[in-house]
Amino acid sequence: MTEITHHAPDALLAAYAAGSLPQPFAIVVAAHISLCNDCRAACAAHEAAGGAVLETVGEEAVSDALRGRVLGLLDAPSVPEPQFERVGIFPGPVVEAMRGRPPRWTPLGMGIRQCILASGRQGSARLLSIPPGRAVPDHSHNGLELTLVLQGAFSDETGCFGVGDLEIADQSLEHTPVADDGAECICLAATDAPLRFSSLIPSLLQPIFRI
Repeated sequence: MTEITHHAPDALLAAYAAGSLPQPFAIVVAAHISLCNDCRAACAAHEAAGGAVLETVGEEAVSDALRGRVLGLLDAPSVPEPQFERVGIFPGPVVEAMRGRPPRWTPLGMGIRQCILASGRQGSARLLSIPPGRAVPDHSHNGLELTLVLQGAFSDETGCFGVGDLEIADQSLEHTPVADDGAECICLAATDAPLRFSSLIPSLLQPIFRI
């Protein structure tokens, strides 16, 4: 694996450790952490700090009804959560989002494909497959976009991103990502608002492709 040079910022890791990230972003951060030793260690530190804070919180009185419900849950039989391991280029969190199945690709045109993993009020997460040398149409953002490279690489106005690298884009960035030569570029991308495309045709197709 190539060296990871674009990491998750500390605030994003802290939000992930606290469980406050929207699901689409949490999928991307979980996948990045599974690939990046530095960010995994930083996330563990945030989790440890959060645990230390909880130990200092004073006791709170609870009702008899709430106590009864909690004790009832403790007596209920536990169902083990399924464990999803890495499959090929897809980290465990991505395999979990795909429910253990291979991606179901939908063509977007110009050889670009997508597979939507999650979509709702919190935003969307999707896999994107971009052929070598192909550009994603120029666009800016109405909100936040996280993009994690799983295979190949892409370049844009901010630099080059390889496997494990995480690009963070907001309303201030307008860019045209171009897949590097070599293997097709496969990315995991999450947004909390629709993109703003500069040209007419992508804008017209945007509602159909749910981008």
